[in-house]
Amino acid sequence: MDDKKKMTILLEDGTKEEVERLISFKFNDNNKEYVIYTKNETDDNGNVTIYVSNITRVGDEITLNTVSDDNEWARIKDLLRELSKNE
Repeated sequence: MDDKKKMTILLEDGTKEEVERLISFKFNDNNKEYVIYTKNETDDNGNVTIYVSNITRVGDEITLNTVSDDNEWARIKDLLRELSKNE
């Protein structure tokens, strides 16, 4: 049984790509939602590349945005470190 969570994203050029959603979460203090996903690509060291996006919801439409704030990145990295310790 394949229990991987798939989602389809729309790329800037208008094409669609299916990716694997690893985790989604929300920081309650700033009410921002995030999703971490992968295309199952590996880097030169064999590590799987992951992507992090901020989620914006307008009605039924969901938009993935780049995380550009350094403080947000620091919090996301801290969360990922904690999750990796628990595995």
